[in-house]
Amino acid sequence: MKADKKRKTLSYAISFFVVLLILAVWFVASNNQAVNLLFLPTPQRVGETFLSILQDGYKSIPFWQHLGSSLERIGIAYGLAVAVAVPLGLASGYIPWLKAIFEPIVEFYRPLPPLAYYTLLVLWLGIDNESKIALLFLACFAPIYVACAVAVTRISPNFLQNAATLGASKPQIFIHVIVPLTLPDVFSSMRISLGVGYTTLVAAEMIAARSGIGWMVLDASNYLRSDVIFVGIIIMALTGILMDQGIRALKKIFVPWEGKNI
Repeated sequence: MKADKKRKTLSYAISFFVVLLILAVWFVASNNQAVNLLFLPTPQRVGETFLSILQDGYKSIPFWQHLGSSLERIGIAYGLAVAVAVPLGLASGYIPWLKAIFEPIVEFYRPLPPLAYYTLLVLWLGIDNESKIALLFLACFAPIYVACAVAVTRISPNFLQNAATLGASKPQIFIHVIVPLTLPDVFSSMRISLGVGYTTLVAAEMIAARSGIGWMVLDASNYLRSDVIFVGIIIMALTGILMDQGIRALKKIFVPWEGKNI
C-alpha cells in the first residue's frame, strides 16, 4: 500500500512539474516574442481576455450562455449515446444476429469525418440544436458501441459455461456475468467517447450557431483573435477534464474491484 501511495505521489509530482514547465516555456517564449504574439499570446493577455469575456461576454453574449450552450449540446448527446450504446454494444457482443445488424452501420460511418455527414443532418433536422446534438450523438456512440461489443468477446467462455451449468438463463448471464465483467471496459469507452465528443463539438457549432465555446473559437479565428482562441481551448479542456474526473469517480463506485487482487 505504501509503495502504491509513493508511486501515485511521484506521478502527481511529475504531472505538476510538466504543467509548470509548459507554462514557463509559454511565458518565456511569448514575453520575449520568440514567437509572433499574433500566434502565441502571452499568458497575461489570455488571462485578461478571459476576465473580459467573463465580465462582458463575447459578441454581446454572456460567457455563461456560451458555456451553457456547449455543455447542453454535449451533455444531451453524450448522455443519450451512453444510454443507447452501452446496452446495445454489450447485447451485440453477446447476440451474434444483433451484431450482424448494427456493426455494418457503425463501421460504415465511424471512420467518416463529422463534417462529411453533418450537412445531411442539417438537411434532415434543420440548423438548430437538433442537428448538432445528432452529430455529437453519432460521434460519441461509435466508440462506446465498438468497445462494449469487443469487451464481451474477451470474456472467458468458462464464465458463461459455468453460469449456464448452474442454471442461469441467458438474461441472467447477461445481467449478472457479462455486465459486471465488462464494466471496466465500459467506463474506459465512456472516457474515450467523451474526448471524441469534444473534438466534434467545434464542428457541431460551425454551422448556423450563434453561441457556444466552439463557435466562439471559430469566430475568433476569423479575426485572428488568438487570445480568445486560447481562452476557448482552455475552457473546453478544463470542462472536459472535470467531466472525465466525474466518470472516473463513477468507475470507482461501480468497479471497486479493478486493480485489486481478489
